[in-house]
Amino acid sequence: MLAAFSSLVAGTAVLAADEFKTPAISAVRVEWRAALDQLRSEIDTQPGVASAFTFLGRRRLAPFDPRSRPALVQLNAVTSQIFTGIARSPVPVLLPFDTAAFLDARLIGAPASLSLSLYQAGFRPADVFDAGPAGYDAVFSLEPGAGDGMPQRAFAKPVEVHITGSMLTYDIRDPLGGKGEPVQALSAQFPDLRRFIREGYVRYAFTRFGVPYVVSIQCLDSAPRTQRLACREAYAVAERFLKALRVAGGLPAHPRMDIPSEIAGRPAERSPEYRASGDIIANSGYRKQGGRADFTAYAQIRFPLEKVPAFVRSQSFPSRPSTDKPLMLDEPTGSNASYPWQDNFCEARNFGVGQCASGFGHQGQDIRPAPCPPRNEGGDRCDPNRQAVVAVRDGVVIRSRKQQAATLQINARNEHLRFRYMHMNPASMDADGVLNGRHVNEGEKIGVVSNYLDQPNGTSRHLHFDIQVFTRDGWLWVNPYVTLISAYEHLIRGRGREIGPESVSLPAVAHALPEDVLRPIRKEGGEN
Repeated sequence: MLAAFSSLVAGTAVLAADEFKTPAISAVRVEWRAALDQLRSEIDTQPGVASAFTFLGRRRLAPFDPRSRPALVQLNAVTSQIFTGIARSPVPVLLPFDTAAFLDARLIGAPASLSLSLYQAGFRPADVFDAGPAGYDAVFSLEPGAGDGMPQRAFAKPVEVHITGSMLTYDIRDPLGGKGEPVQALSAQFPDLRRFIREGYVRYAFTRFGVPYVVSIQCLDSAPRTQRLACREAYAVAERFLKALRVAGGLPAHPRMDIPSEIAGRPAERSPEYRASGDIIANSGYRKQGGRADFTAYAQIRFPLEKVPAFVRSQSFPSRPSTDKPLMLDEPTGSNASYPWQDNFCEARNFGVGQCASGFGHQGQDIRPAPCPPRNEGGDRCDPNRQAVVAVRDGVVIRSRKQQAATLQINARNEHLRFRYMHMNPASMDADGVLNGRHVNEGEKIGVVSNYLDQPNGTSRHLHFDIQVFTRDGWLWVNPYVTLISAYEHLIRGRGREIGPESVSLPAVAHALPEDVLRPIRKEGGEN
């Protein structure tokens, strides 16, 4: 039997081990009539094209009956050749794609080889387009120096712009939610548009046709750097993208009356021990703040490491009070590669995390595989450099070449979320085709546990794993700890047992770490 793998933080309400929660999710009602009206106004800019589209006025058919929306069927037939599966979206798909101009050019004999960028406000063909029962997600890029009015500084890589439109939003406790400033130049086109900077992205959130949409660009809320955009530099790119948005497709679906949970029941047999959600190592939070308990299993997933045992433990702070020094990159695994598991979501980092009390945190959980037994020559021997990382669900990869993180996008009838993996070697992921748009199956190998952080040996050998859920503020980090416990329990067919926090107090190392130690851990969650 696997040895020890939970108790609650002092002062929190006691929940039994069986009381893992499922996420609270809301569904919107889509105003398809308004979407059709906008599509008509866009198509009418090209009279030759408009005559080919069929709009049925106010004919009273069920809003989810495709026969009532022939113009949408026609539109999808055109745009699906470029954005595969666009008709699967149950919300109107807004993209920086001028369908009317595209079709008009074809009518006058423009060659099919003409660059799509001409119809996409200079943005190159989509790096990712994924539509499904919850909505759609897309990633477009603008090449360095492309277009008038863009930032003058020459960037080292294209600027990536993400857009999501979703029928589902996750209702998380969010003290920072709903904030932002209007953008005067876009107020006529987007009356409720909010611009704000959260968790490493500048975001533009708005509602159209009753649907929440968010456009975002990863950036630094600081002065520009050689390899990274400052958020203020990203404004012009995002606003160019927003001005170019048109209705590109989608099709009405049956309205949702409820959103059933698919979190499986917990196994009966008792096995490993773990400390409770929010019970982080004492003083390891930003400015000595503690963690925040979150008993939500956000999805039923396959555990992200192929083999067990595995350990969710801090990779940056000692778990015992025997030293006041943070862990070093080459430190033996020791007690940090053993049970019980311990939450490290709100450990000290300089990354915005709205779910942590301090507003800053780690963004995810560190997972370490068991050390390989020394001198084990048997058939079960393991190679410490080849411990496999697998897809936790069927999904679509979001990752450009050379990027240090791989994100897995899940778009299903009752969930819309992302899982991010970090510290695998980018060159190996490139060679293995773990790149934008790849479909992977649950349990499929996508890499190996490594120690890459800007360079090989940049951190300890472990996997950083996190979860983002879609909200009206866009994709936000939530604590994956309980989700991982649930996944691990199903993998080993044993139910974890909660144990109480240790009655010890660590030195206050989190608020005054040496710069040579703080520098690498600052970076861990920030470079996608």
